[in-house]
Amino acid sequence: MALDKPYLDVPGTTIFDAEQSRKGYHLNQFCMSLMKAENRTRFKSNERAYLDEWPMTEDQKQAVLARDLNRCIALGGNIYFLAKIGATDGKSFQQMAGSMTGLSEEAYRAMMLAGGRDPRWGRT
Repeated sequence: MALDKPYLDVPGTTIFDAEQSRKGYHLNQFCMSLMKAENRTRFKSNERAYLDEWPMTEDQKQAVLARDLNRCIALGGNIYFLAKIGATDGKSFQQMAGSMTGLSEEAYRAMMLAGGRDPRWGRT
C-alpha cells in the first residue's frame, strides 16, 4: 500500500524518507565505512575495486566515481553519509554543497549568508 507523501512536492529537493533509506542502504553503508582510515586508504588506492565489495547498484557506483552527489542523493544517498566521500577527498561540506548547486564555494557561502535558497530553485 503506497503512502500519501505530500512532502514530495518540494522543488529541487529529494526527501530522505524510509523508501530512500532502503534504496540507498548499501551506498550509505559504504560511505560510513570511510570513517576508518584503513578503508579510506583502500578506497583511494583503487576506488572501483573497493566499491565492488559493496552490493550497490552500478548506477550508485558510477555516481560515486563521478562524485555526482546529486545523483547519489537521487539513488538513496543521505547527504550526511555522502559527506564522508567529500572528507576522504579533502573537501569541506561547504565545498560539496557548492558543487551540488553549480555554484563556487564562495558563491554558495555568499548565498547562505544572504539567507539561503536561491529563488531560481522554486519555493523559498
